[in-house]
Amino acid sequence: MMDKEEFRKHAHLLVDWMADYMEGKEEYPVTPNVQPGDILNQLPTSAPEEGEDFDRIFGDFKDVILPGMTHWQHPGFFGYFPANNSEPSILAEMLMSTLGAQCMSWLTSPAATELEERVLEWLRDAKGICSTWKGVIHDTASTATLSAILAARERITNYRINQLGFKGDENFRVYSSEHVHSSIDKALRIAGIGQDNLVKIRVDDKYALIPEFLDKAIQEDIANGFTPLCVVSALGTTSSTAIDPINKIGDICQKYNIWHHIDAAFAGAALLLPEFRWMNEGHEKADSYVFNPHKWMFTNFDCSVLFLKDPKYLINTFSLTPEYLRTQLDEQVNNYRDWGIQLGRRFRALKLWFVIRHYGLNGLRKKLRHHLELTNKVLEWIKAHPSLEILAPVPLNTICFRFVNPNVSDEKLNLLNEKWLAEVNQTGLAFFTHTKLDGKFVIRWVIGQTDVEESHIKNAWSLLLEKIPQLEDVPK
Repeated sequence: MMDKEEFRKHAHLLVDWMADYMEGKEEYPVTPNVQPGDILNQLPTSAPEEGEDFDRIFGDFKDVILPGMTHWQHPGFFGYFPANNSEPSILAEMLMSTLGAQCMSWLTSPAATELEERVLEWLRDAKGICSTWKGVIHDTASTATLSAILAARERITNYRINQLGFKGDENFRVYSSEHVHSSIDKALRIAGIGQDNLVKIRVDDKYALIPEFLDKAIQEDIANGFTPLCVVSALGTTSSTAIDPINKIGDICQKYNIWHHIDAAFAGAALLLPEFRWMNEGHEKADSYVFNPHKWMFTNFDCSVLFLKDPKYLINTFSLTPEYLRTQLDEQVNNYRDWGIQLGRRFRALKLWFVIRHYGLNGLRKKLRHHLELTNKVLEWIKAHPSLEILAPVPLNTICFRFVNPNVSDEKLNLLNEKWLAEVNQTGLAFFTHTKLDGKFVIRWVIGQTDVEESHIKNAWSLLLEKIPQLEDVPK
């Protein structure tokens, strides 16, 4: 057994390694050069019967695990959306793990509950969200969105489905753009609504939902005996960070008394910048809004914030208090176990508190603006290159581009761009991901990693040019 003195020794060792890793993370390949099974085959097929020395365990971490990791905190990581961390967030995670608190209710951790309440008020006000709204921390936007859809379901049925289950004649419909995140499809499966009842609305040339088509789809569904339940609008789609017209969607939802959920998982951090508040115009008409500080606000995964106009619908959907959880203070406090799916809750507010206090709102804004400045530099480089084109507007820091040649069909261009992406990623020097827009394979360049600087985007640009497709590579 590890005694406290050994713990102290090994903890110091790990902190030194952590600091070294953070200083030298650029020296690692962004993605590992491994094949499926390479790590698995190095791991024993059965658990040890006797305890092992910590130095040996840590040695295996460095020799077996580390070579198989994708380094999300590498400043050459330009794929997906980031899952960032920062020094204050990591330190808060260490304290959180040491305390080992289970923060399901006020009684189980009063400070955790009240810190969550206050820090989310800070964020709400800093993002220009309606001052009467309340927030709660979830693990991911997938969970938060599912919770919102379940609350919408129970609101419209007066909580009947929670109690009695489906009768089979509900015929609910949920609406979103064609570029909806897959978590919405999954939420409809879990909520019992059915994936086929997700109505995907056409988008415009900026890949944003067209309100007129939404209104028409709702009218047609009502005429055909369906019950419109919820609209999920995107404040930044995953493919291209397209911004749906929140204000007009809000008008439509109010017209038909439909729950409006705003998915701002990545782009929501930009609302800290006053110049981007236009994206959220009309949000006060909505019912719920989610964004992830663990994406572009330098807070360790996982930390997702769900804001609600009226939390009672969420609480009434999830509140279930057996006798062994009742306390005399329940009417005076927030018991966040009633604000979502999980009973057990981690102390996620602590790292959010550390990050906000360490940077300050101005420090956070400075970093966001720096990433946007870097994005504009890359945008100009791509625009100036004769063999590259940008396929979507760039409201924030996601650039969708591809190699193009007028003498090559889109089908073959797709293959060329896919090959280009693979060759760049195989170097381990940078990492990009892709999407398809109007059937065209495009590379996504997301500039939002905590420590990314101009030198990193220059290196990535040089790498892209070095590997750029040649016409002799065109498939026959």
